[in-house]
Amino acid sequence: MNYYDPADPRWSTDPGPLFDEIRESAPVHFTPGGYWVVARHADCLALLRSRDASADSLNLDEAKRPRLRGTRRDEQLAMIRATGNDTRPFLFRDPPDHTRLRGLVQRAFTPRRVHELTPFVRVKAREAIERHLDDGPFDAVEELAWSLPVSVICEMLAIPKEDHQKFHAESAMLARGLDPDFLLSDDDHAARDAAILYFGVYFHELFAERRRHPGDDLLSALISARDSGDQLSEGELLSTAILILVAGHETTMNLISGSLLLLARNERAQSELRHDPSLDRTATEEMLRMVSPVQLTGRSMVNDVELDGNVIEKGSFVFVLLGAANRDPDVFERPTELNIRRELNPHLGFGFGLHHCLGAPLARLESSVAIRELLDATTSISLHDERVRYRPNIVLRGLESLSISIRS
Repeated sequence: MNYYDPADPRWSTDPGPLFDEIRESAPVHFTPGGYWVVARHADCLALLRSRDASADSLNLDEAKRPRLRGTRRDEQLAMIRATGNDTRPFLFRDPPDHTRLRGLVQRAFTPRRVHELTPFVRVKAREAIERHLDDGPFDAVEELAWSLPVSVICEMLAIPKEDHQKFHAESAMLARGLDPDFLLSDDDHAARDAAILYFGVYFHELFAERRRHPGDDLLSALISARDSGDQLSEGELLSTAILILVAGHETTMNLISGSLLLLARNERAQSELRHDPSLDRTATEEMLRMVSPVQLTGRSMVNDVELDGNVIEKGSFVFVLLGAANRDPDVFERPTELNIRRELNPHLGFGFGLHHCLGAPLARLESSVAIRELLDATTSISLHDERVRYRPNIVLRGLESLSISIRS
């Protein structure tokens, strides 16, 4: 492979060998599509921590932006500029806006607040497990990996329980919509736009209800910030609520389901972890490294940066291949092997720097509790069908279904 081609379907089904090939043969390169790619851990880390690399696509030079099919990007940039930029989530902004918006949400994800959720997470995990214990194969994506984090994030936002299932298809389309635009079909674009409209209408109605009856929840706190001054515009309130809801469960769903697949395929690791809970911490980090729920991210250069003898010019766009960095043998011994005892594990599963995943403590908690509850309740976790199916996503890569059986 001479360059990174995100259109290759193997990026969703089996990206590991492709990551290794690019990292070894072309760790920093410019593609025919007009964008740069970095694949080594050191280079990915350097860009993620660099103030010269921006998460804001408005910093792209129009003459240097990726040459992608279609005109959707032109339309989107025009729309963003016309709306004063306040509809974009803080994930795609730089300081000072990023700092201000992230700060309003950060307090809900402190280690102390997340720890307080442990009993709730444990109860929800046990409920899902008990429904399927000794009861034949079930889809662990739908019944555990999706249902658990959705229940938790909706609890934090005080979203009515009867609405949880409604978010399934819409959040999946928003996750798909994070892939590069030129990989998306017209139907994908239409579905993503419909999902944004759906959430816009839903939260508009929920905001009104919560203003009438505020509570002790994250959504009420955000509305209070919006209504008490100029900390948060209405557009920022909406984009932040959608980001928390969707990001709060999509990546964790991929982490939990990917971890289950790893354990189901590795009886030795499964047995070791089942009998030694002291390994929960290192096992969670190792599964984060191997699953890499966010496979890549993008940066727009605000200044020239030199990497590996290449000058990535100001205004250029860069794909940062987190999945490749997490398999770098210069950093990880035997990186393709699952090692639940790996102590030194500087993976980039949650990114790094200013945009390090806000929900990292919550994702760690949900994944570790789900796996621990499952192991404590069972003597075996086995695949019912080796032919696992992945969604077509290459950014938020994850399983579409996972049929397993659990025995007490």
